[in-house]
Amino acid sequence: MSEEEDIILSELPDDELVLQMHDDLYDGLKEEIEEGVHILLGRGWQPYEVLTTALVAGMTIVGKDFRDGILFVPEVLLAANAMKAGMFILKPLLAETGAPQVGKMVIGTVKGDIHDIGKNLVGMMMEGAGFEVIDMGINNPVEGYLEALETEKPDILGMSALLTTTMPYMKVVIDTLVEKGMRDDYIVLVGGAPLNEEFGKAIGADAYCRDAAVAVETAKEFMARKHNQGATT
Repeated sequence: MSEEEDIILSELPDDELVLQMHDDLYDGLKEEIEEGVHILLGRGWQPYEVLTTALVAGMTIVGKDFRDGILFVPEVLLAANAMKAGMFILKPLLAETGAPQVGKMVIGTVKGDIHDIGKNLVGMMMEGAGFEVIDMGINNPVEGYLEALETEKPDILGMSALLTTTMPYMKVVIDTLVEKGMRDDYIVLVGGAPLNEEFGKAIGADAYCRDAAVAVETAKEFMARKHNQGATT
């Protein structure tokens, strides 16, 4: 039996348990993450503290290594699934305690496009960073986006496309927001393999995000700016 299997999570002091959870998250070990969350809660940790110290901090390491090409999509998906399992336990508790949310995002693949791996990854990583994410799925017409924005009142709208033929639909959505005088109410982030920075600028998005790790960093930057503006006005 390897030394790894000998670790009994409940016997670790808090600081070591948190570091072990970072490792388990990195390795995509869902059951260990669930156990770790329960142990910390049982020791009197606040749900928000568990989320930020054990899960978000661990997912940040995953995000950095994904950005730097050390981890790849399958591993990140495993880590994100482990994170989701921990979040599943914490979500109702966070709602009760009214824990602060970093921000709220509506995300969906545009009309005519049924690709969703990249979008799903962004959604999971955003949740991992403490955002509330409403995933609209694939093949979304402009009406669908408008309805979601109206209902959910998010800070951020995320759109993805994997086909060169569906990319222009992002402009349709943004132009409609402009027409309705709603464009400035949202941070609009776009992504997908055929896109680039020039395209993002040309269609009037706030930013193009080349991958999920960049999407999280960009969203955090924009939210920080938004809060600062809110404080000064």
